Amino acid sequence: MRNVDEETIELLKAGARRQGRSMEAEHRELLRDALAGDRRVQGKERLRQVRESLAGRRHTPSEVLLRESREER
Repeated sequence: MRNVDEETIELLKAGARRQGRSMEAEHRELLRDALAGDRRVQGKERLRQVRESLAGRRHTPSEVLLRESREER
């Protein structure tokens, strides 16, 4: 690996071992995660907007909905 310090290389190796994959596979996964970061931020922003739009509304707790659904069967 060129132009990468030894400490970083060791961290990458350790991460690859923990995940049970090769260094190359670890590099690909890290790049994929880094590039997907923008989509995660967009998703978090969308969730914030939905929560904001639902603020103040009453919601039936999920356990009540599940119980009712089971009782209908």
